[in-house]
Amino acid sequence: MRKTIQSKNGRDVLTLAIETSCDETSAAVVKNGREVLSNVISSQIDLHKKFGGVVPEVASRKHVENVNIVIQEALDTANVELKEIDQIGVTYGPGLVGALLVGVSAAKAMAYALKIPLIGVNHIEGHICANYIEDKTLVPPFLCLIVSGGHSHLVFVEDYGIYEVLGKTRDDAVGEAFDKVARAMGLGYPGGPLIDALAQKGDTKAIKFPRVYLEADSFDFSFSGIKSAVLNYLNGEKQKGNPIVVENVAAGFQQAVIEVLVYKTIEAAKRKKTDTIVLAGGVAANSGLRRMLTEEGKKQGLKVKYPSLTLCTDNAAMIGCAAYYDYLAGHAADLYLNAVPNLKLGEKYVRYSQE
Repeated sequence: MRKTIQSKNGRDVLTLAIETSCDETSAAVVKNGREVLSNVISSQIDLHKKFGGVVPEVASRKHVENVNIVIQEALDTANVELKEIDQIGVTYGPGLVGALLVGVSAAKAMAYALKIPLIGVNHIEGHICANYIEDKTLVPPFLCLIVSGGHSHLVFVEDYGIYEVLGKTRDDAVGEAFDKVARAMGLGYPGGPLIDALAQKGDTKAIKFPRVYLEADSFDFSFSGIKSAVLNYLNGEKQKGNPIVVENVAAGFQQAVIEVLVYKTIEAAKRKKTDTIVLAGGVAANSGLRRMLTEEGKKQGLKVKYPSLTLCTDNAAMIGCAAYYDYLAGHAADLYLNAVPNLKLGEKYVRYSQE
């Protein structure tokens, strides 16, 4: 690659980022890691609603249709030409393998044609980095709770790109539990926003669902039990012929989930002796979680931050931010970069060069 990035001499660095890990096709242009010039997101929610969830093959085909259009729109919105781009950042895992391959293939082709660096980005790391865009003053160290449809992590961010995973789910991710409960209640997809809206109208004390804290010293999560408890409640009430107040079910379920999330997050912050907590991921948009974590954090003298709603969902701006810091750390990839659907936070790609 002929182009080098010299950010330390004051020259602006433009990153073109691509995100196709699940059912959003997104492209963004990000300047110097934190200034978003464009962030275009093409969602497939309406396409997958009739299936009650994301269908991987359908998602992949839609990414193929959309990716070039979305990239061009991101460039046009930013008023930037391809020749001005300094590097390409792309999500290469974790996610749906077919969906990831669409973005990775597009990014590799562009990096090769433009002779500029290619940066493979971990999707979970991207969610963390969304907070750098939201709060330009945020710097490590801090604690991050990452909650989405596929991930539930408690992570101590020691420095840019340096992470200590304190805990993660042992079964269902929290967003997955929301979707499954919403489906059982006949609410539709995606379940998180629908349950959140209903919960605000319900009584959190009307139905007592279990809180699963696991071992006393563990920061791991488990949400399969509460999901089963809600399903058993719904089936039991139907068999008895009792009316089901869906608002109360939603409120009781959501309260049980967020109490566990908040408790473990606060305890983890104390353990790591940090005064800053940030939220990340799709479930970070949940109003109940934001409110309770902020209130409990304030009681403990902790600052709680979270991204705007757009930056909570899957988006390319957060990938562009992560790519910027990855490149500064020397983590550029070669053109043998491949999709890694089960990529773990903190892992970096292997160089597949055959030289």
